[in-house]
Amino acid sequence: MGANTDVTTDADDSNHVVTAFLRHRGDVLLLRRSDAVGTYAGQWGGVSGFAEGQPDEQVRVEIREETGLESDAVSPVRSGRPVEFVDPELGRDWVVHPYLFDCETRGIELSEEHDAYEWVPATDLLEAVGDDRETVPELWTAYERVAPTVRSIAADGEHGAAFLSVRALEVLRDRAGVLVAERTEFGSDPDGEWDELAELAGRLLEARPSMAVLRNRVNRVMAGADGDDGDAPAVLESALRTIDRAIGADEDAATTASEVLGDSVATLSRSGTVLEALETGEPSRVFVAESRPAREGIDVAERLSETTDSTVSVHTDAALAHVLAREDIDRVVIGADTVLPDGSVVNKTGTRTLAIAADREGIPVSVVAATDKISTREDVNLESGDRTAVYDGDASIDVLNPTFDVTPADCVTEVVTERGALEPADIEAVVEELRELEGWRDVGEPPDPETTDRNPSRE
Repeated sequence: MGANTDVTTDADDSNHVVTAFLRHRGDVLLLRRSDAVGTYAGQWGGVSGFAEGQPDEQVRVEIREETGLESDAVSPVRSGRPVEFVDPELGRDWVVHPYLFDCETRGIELSEEHDAYEWVPATDLLEAVGDDRETVPELWTAYERVAPTVRSIAADGEHGAAFLSVRALEVLRDRAGVLVAERTEFGSDPDGEWDELAELAGRLLEARPSMAVLRNRVNRVMAGADGDDGDAPAVLESALRTIDRAIGADEDAATTASEVLGDSVATLSRSGTVLEALETGEPSRVFVAESRPAREGIDVAERLSETTDSTVSVHTDAALAHVLAREDIDRVVIGADTVLPDGSVVNKTGTRTLAIAADREGIPVSVVAATDKISTREDVNLESGDRTAVYDGDASIDVLNPTFDVTPADCVTEVVTERGALEPADIEAVVEELRELEGWRDVGEPPDPETTDRNPSRE
């Protein structure tokens, strides 16, 4: 709803606008509209403006004009179904096209359309939850159309476990915030809040069963909400604390790893924690396996070439052993979706090959992971990818596309965490800590996610 912009209308005279929510470290950007705008001055909203043509193109124009951020500083996450509503005071029919972008920085440059900005948890968009900010109409509705869901977490094949665990915490946070707002605004009965949130937590636990970090962090939220009298405000507060704790732990693990990289490093796949360690430590040479079939390694190589002075080389997965044997590599640095109690590591397929080849060449292998990635379970649930990513022909052949493999503990030199490098005995101690968090389910076991009647609005 930007200033000095012609209104785009359909035949029904609806005013089409775009609204972008920028997300950084679990928070979203709110902007206060200045007196220079024609509508809703003094109210808070996202990055917005009239859609003069294609909304997908216009939204990037608005981001650049209203925040000073260029396209390479924001990454599109998703767009949502338009929100249609009537403002009787203005006599206008609005059609809001919502978008969500991840943002690399909190530093923005305001245009004249806004006079203040804040990065806040998304639940602050709910006026009954936030600090009495008056928001533009239907802002929360627009956010819900692009917010993370159980379904989006289950379907995400691009991001790592740490990233998805924070998205899971946002799902819990957002639903708890809605329940708090309903209680505040409508005097709704708090009975049943715990059961509803426990059921949602149960579905999140089943969304990515191979990811211990998601399981541990969801358990931490629910255990921290005090299940005996747990209600929506308690879950909301616990989710906010856990998001901050999770992001801090991932950053601290990356910082610790950056100090031991050496001059030449080999890696594969895309771990946000490893990427941050490489950007901070900036070794002189980085070898990146392309990580088929999704080729996440290509994105890592391109990112490092842009953000560091490292010489970056990318190579095929099949060349892993060859590269380690022929090149002067000081250390292999990899992420982990899960660290098992015995110290073995579940990670993107190819990790096992890389670690075994490194062991053969006498190259140390550092696994970078927050302690929340340590599993309390001995068993492994390995996911598989789409068969057509490997073969989409018509021949009658079986196709294997394992997403994860298991690297033996004796091929791992160290597990680098926010607590430093862990010894096997340290891993056992963390396992016991994490098992204590699982006790919340004894308070009120959520229904089986396979048999529960699902409400799509909560997914």
